[in-house]
Amino acid sequence: MDEIQQFSAVEVTHLIRRRDLSAREALESHIAAIDAHNGPINAVITTDFERATELAAAADERTAQGAPTGILHGLPMTHKDTFNTAGLRSTQGSKALEHNVPQQDDLQIARLAAAGAIRTGKTNVPEFGAGSHTFNDLFGTTTNPYDPTRSAGGSSGGVAAVVAARIQAFGDGSDMGGSLRIPASFCNVFGLRPSYGVIPMQSAANAYSWLGRSGPMARTVEDIALFMRASTGATSLPNPSPLTPEDFGTPLPDLAGVRIGYSFDFGIDMPIEPEVIEVLRAQLQVFEDAGAILEEATIDFSDADEVFQVTRAYDFATGIGPLLADFGDVIKPEVIWNVQKGLDLDGAKMISAQAARTRLEAGVQQFFSKYDAFLSPAAQVLPFDASWRWPKDIAGTPAETYLDWMRSACVLSATSLPVLAMPGGFTPAGLPVGWQLAANHYRDPDLLRWAAAYEQATGFAKQPPQLIAASR
Repeated sequence: MDEIQQFSAVEVTHLIRRRDLSAREALESHIAAIDAHNGPINAVITTDFERATELAAAADERTAQGAPTGILHGLPMTHKDTFNTAGLRSTQGSKALEHNVPQQDDLQIARLAAAGAIRTGKTNVPEFGAGSHTFNDLFGTTTNPYDPTRSAGGSSGGVAAVVAARIQAFGDGSDMGGSLRIPASFCNVFGLRPSYGVIPMQSAANAYSWLGRSGPMARTVEDIALFMRASTGATSLPNPSPLTPEDFGTPLPDLAGVRIGYSFDFGIDMPIEPEVIEVLRAQLQVFEDAGAILEEATIDFSDADEVFQVTRAYDFATGIGPLLADFGDVIKPEVIWNVQKGLDLDGAKMISAQAARTRLEAGVQQFFSKYDAFLSPAAQVLPFDASWRWPKDIAGTPAETYLDWMRSACVLSATSLPVLAMPGGFTPAGLPVGWQLAANHYRDPDLLRWAAAYEQATGFAKQPPQLIAASR
C-alpha cells in the first residue's frame, strides 16, 4: 500500500492500463492512506467511499473488457470543497452551506470524472476560500504534513496537504489571491494558476469574472501536465483560451537560454521574511547551471494592489453578497469585510481600477519584451502557527488586513498571467519554501518545460514529510 502511494498519477494510471494494478487496489491504498495520515492534518473532511468502490469495480470491468478509457482511468482523488460535487455535500467551509448537496458537478469535477478519475471525498478549505489559511467553523483547521503545528496554507490547503502526505498523487485547486501557490509553497508541491480560460472557471454571478482560476497541485510537473490534459477545453466563456489539451504533453525539461528576471521584493519594497529569501537565494545558481540567464529585474507592480483589491472586492460582493442577508451571523468577519468593500465601490473606483489594469498590462508587456519569465517568492512568510487566523506581522511590518501577508501572490494574480509555484527548498528546521514562476499570457506549456528542468535539478518534492517518513 505504501509503495502505491509514492507513485505519481502518471504512474498509477499507466499501471492500471497495463493491468499491473487494479483500480480497486489503488482505491484501497488511497483509503488506507487517509486512515493512516489524515488524523494529524485534518485535510479530508467528507468521504464517499461506497460510491468510489462501485466506480473502481466498474473501472476494472472496463479494463478487463478492453473498453476505451480516459487518461485518468481508475485514479482515486478527493476534491476541493469549493467545487460542487453532485450528490455529495459541498459546503465551501461555511455554515451557510452546511447542508448544501448540489444536483450537478462543476465543470472541473465533470471533466476529471469524464477522464476516469474516481471521486472519494472532499478536502478542507477556508470559509468561501477566503484567506490562505485553511480553517472554518464546520471542520476545524487543516495543518501542514511537514509540521502539523503549522498552517498548510489555503484556500487549497486541504488539497496541498493530501498531495504532500501521499494520500493522493494530485488534486484540483483554485486560486484568486494565491490559493494554489501559497499552499503549494507551504507543503512542498507544485501548483499551477493557469492563464484565463484554459480551465474554465464558470461563475453564475458574473460570466466575465477573470481573477479566480481553477488549477492543479501535484508532486511532479508531469502530473501537472496530465491534469491539464484532462481539464483543458473550450466552453462558452466570453474570451476563450487558445490552448488545447494537446498543448500539454509530457514536459521536456529545458531552461537553456531562458531569460529570467527575478525579484525578492517585487520592486515595491514588499516585506519578505529573511529566512524565505535565504533559502531561495541559494537556489538561483540552479537556474543558471541549467542554462538560464538570470538578472535581477521586476514587472512594474505599482498598480497591482489597486487592481487586485478592487476586482476581488467586486467578485466577493457579486458572489457571496446575496448570502449575507440570511447567513451574515455565521459567516466569518473577514468575508463580510471583503463583501462590504465590494458593495462600497463606486464609479470612480471602478474607472480608476480599469485604468490601473491597463497600465499594469503595459508594464507586463514591457517586462516580457526583455525576459521570458518572472521569478519571485510564492509566500512572504514561512508556514506559521496553525492556531492563528492570519499573520499579523510580516518581517517586522504590521499586517492591517487578512490579505496583506498574501500580497506576493496577489500582485501576480492582478496581472492575469499564468504562474507556477515550485518547491524551493527547506529551512534548517525542515519547513518548505517555494518559488513562483510566471510567464506571458498563454505560455503555460513553456512554464511546465522550464519547471521540469528545475525539478530535475533539485528533486525537492520527492522529500516526504516527517509524518510519512515516521510511519514507514
